[in-house]
This record gives sequence, structure tokens and C-alpha cells, in this order.
Amino acid sequence: MPISPRLGAEEAAAKMAGFKPPYPPQEALIEANRCLFCFDAPCIQACPTGIDIPSFIKKIANGNPTGAARTILTANVLGASCARVCPTSVLCEGACVMLDREHDPVKIGRLQRFATDHVAEKNISVLKSPTQKTDKRVAIIGGGPAGLGCAAELALLGHSPVVFEKKFHAGGLNTYGIAYYKMSPQVSLDEVEMIKGLGVEFSCGVEVGKDVPIAQLEAEFDAIFVGIGLGGSAKLNIPGEGLPEVVDALHFIEQLHSQPLHQVPIGERVAVIGGGNTAIDAVTQARRLGAREAVVLYRRGQGDMPAYEFEQELAKVDGARFVLNVVPVEVLSEGTGHVTGLKLAHTSNADGKLCVLPGSEFDAPFDMVIKAIGEEKQVGLLKKLFPNLELDQRGVVVRNLDTGQTNLPKVFTGGDCANGGREVVNAVAEGKKAARGIHAFLGGEKVSGPVQASRYGVKGAPMGAGFDRPIRAPELEAEYAKHPAT
Repeated sequence: MPISPRLGAEEAAAKMAGFKPPYPPQEALIEANRCLFCFDAPCIQACPTGIDIPSFIKKIANGNPTGAARTILTANVLGASCARVCPTSVLCEGACVMLDREHDPVKIGRLQRFATDHVAEKNISVLKSPTQKTDKRVAIIGGGPAGLGCAAELALLGHSPVVFEKKFHAGGLNTYGIAYYKMSPQVSLDEVEMIKGLGVEFSCGVEVGKDVPIAQLEAEFDAIFVGIGLGGSAKLNIPGEGLPEVVDALHFIEQLHSQPLHQVPIGERVAVIGGGNTAIDAVTQARRLGAREAVVLYRRGQGDMPAYEFEQELAKVDGARFVLNVVPVEVLSEGTGHVTGLKLAHTSNADGKLCVLPGSEFDAPFDMVIKAIGEEKQVGLLKKLFPNLELDQRGVVVRNLDTGQTNLPKVFTGGDCANGGREVVNAVAEGKKAARGIHAFLGGEKVSGPVQASRYGVKGAPMGAGFDRPIRAPELEAEYAKHPAT
């Protein structure tokens, strides 16, 4: 049978409400005062955009949320989105010294949301473009986090960026691909409006290479930034994959962002194939939209799942089940033309090598299958746009990590098409680095930082920020272990 929506408008809205409520002012003040305001703060080193976290928290503690937002957005123009979607447990909060002292880090993400929500709700502009502009124009291909990070920084440096985005709205995955219970698309759209206010021009509904020839961009712009992200979902390559109830996870999530929640069709028994964070987003939202049962099917064991542990636990709280060491062999329909189940097979992970166990097949009833097995690289599109662009063996763009410059001097890049797929905050940072690289390429002075200023009495230079040398909390712990304090 075809699947259909299961909830009314009010119930759908309630079930998809944010799982991290915003701080009221008094709670934000109390939480801010837990911060030790470290010098050479490890939280800054674990933030890919290098936000001066102790500084913005100090401003909240002193009753200045507007100043706090200015500190955040100056470093990360998508600070409102990142406050909601960053995996803080492996970034800033995972590096917080209070985690060791009290086994409870300062809630940096929620404090960041408190400050950025404050200026958004009161329509306060904290970023200003220079009044004197250069005559340099830069084409930004892709209006996702990397493109927005690049465009905003270029505008703040006095240049004139134009963002070309093939979808109706800019924002990329922030607008179309983030789990609804983490962030509504309006947050992303508000960030786009803020960036427009810096003087960035947007040309949405325009696909470069189709609606606008790449030769035109090369002729009319002084530099080009490529931030096209990744392509469509990878294929299962099994019989029955083309049935109507077999959908890509990102397409499923996009439905939640582009139509009323109570109109999104959902199965009664939903299978989500994959073990990454997108799979967790999909299975959680399936449950919240009314699926009686939602199951993650993963080919390896729990410890091998790339999804963050806290994401897995959240899915379990929402009632999702995990079936491990299985792979789909066929999508079943029993001649109905609609999904009736999956034929699965057990796997073995002996010596790290995945093997399908002969004779282990079994059938499981499902009426909807969501594929979350990763996204394909944009090799075809990249080679179509730039035939001489250098790609590595993974199919991502080769670039200078500090400047984003490719082997084509006028072309710069960042984000998922260059790193193979990381967090929103990484994409913003890489876009910002590329903007500074473009600025230098166009004859501007080198821009450095951010680096937290040393405190009085501290010998040597500050250790720096994650913007220059991104390092996750587990990696940071390993780094400290190599160089114990003396």
C-alpha cells in the first residue's frame, strides 16, 4: 500500500519541536558564570571557526548578549545554525576543562544560541561591511555553508561576491538537510538575510553550467569559489530499489523543510539503511512523524557506526531500534508495486573485513525504506565545469589548505566538495579561509587570526585557534598527552 501522513498539524509540530530548548536569561547567566575564562582556552582550539568562546561567555555573564553575538558572528557568520547543529561533545564542549573538574562542560552551544537568538529576535545588526569597496567581484558557486562563509568574509573585506545557488533558497543543507527537531529552516533563511545585509548578492534558482556558462563567470569575475558540496545519495544496487517507498534520506529530510510537516508521508514500519548521523536524523524523524516502528539497519557492529554516540542515544530515546551486522539483499514488493519488506543477510566482520554469511538471508516486514549510505562525490559536475581542475583519488578537489586555492589560480574551493564531507562549522571555516586566500590573490593584505590574546603573566605565545589548526576534542586530548604541562 502507498504510505501517507500519520499526524495532524498540531501533533506533528509538537513532536518535531527542538530537543534543546533555548536558555531563558537567568539560566544563561548562571551557566555563563560556570566558565573559568581560560587563557589558551582549549575550547577555542577545538572550534573550527576559532570563536573566542571565553570572551563571548564573559559578555553574557556581564549582561551584554549583543556583544557576545558580535564576537560569535565575527568568527562564524553561521553561528546561530552551528549553535544548534554542531557536535559540541567532540568540539568545544568536549575540550572544556569543566568536563574534567565537574564531569559537566559549560553548555557552550546553548549559550551561543542564547546570544545569536538575542540579536536575531531584536533585529540587531552586529556585522558591518566597509563603506569603501574594492572593484573586485567574486562568483560563489553554491549557497551552502561554505559558500555563505566565503561570501560573508569577502563582503567584510570590501569585495562584491555574487552567490549562484540552483535551489530556490540559499543555505544548502542548513536550509534543506538538517533534522527539523535540531533546527527549523527559518534559522538558516534568517542567516541568509543577514548575509544579504552585508552587500552579498544572491542569484537563486540558477544552475551554473546550465543556466549560466562557466565561461561567463570566468570572464565577468575576478575569482571563483566552488562550494557545491556533495552529490546525491549512493545507490544500494539491489533489486526493488526503484520502488516508490524507497527514498534517499536527504530527500526525506528535505520534504520536512519544504512542505507542512503533517503532509509528509511516512510508513508504519520504516527501515533506515546506514550508520551515520544522517541515518540517525532520518530514523528519529520517522519516529516523530508517527512511524510505529523505525529501525536502523547497519552492516557492522555498534562500535563501528560513524554516527556520534550521543546521536545514537537520542534515537533510542525516541524509540528507534538498531539491527546490526546485516545488509539488504533485496527490497520486497510481493507483486504489489509497493514495498512490503526487505530481504536481509547477516554479516561477519572478521579481521575488519566485511563478509556476507552464506545462507543467512531472512525477510523483515517494512513499508518504507530510507537510504542513508553516504553521498556521491561531484566528480562529473566538477570536471564538466572545470575540465583541468585537479581531483584526488577520492574524487574531491585538491587545494591549498590555508588559502583554498586550486591548481587553477583563479579558482578556490572549500566545504564538502573539498574535504569529502565534514561538519557545517568546518565548511564555514573553509569558506572563510578561501575568502582570505582570494583577498590576498586580488592584492589585499594578508589577514590572520583569530588568536586568543595571552593573559598577563603567561610566557610564550597563545596556542592558537581551531581556525588555523582544526583539532577535535579527542585529538586535542591526545595532543596534550604528548606535551604534559610543566
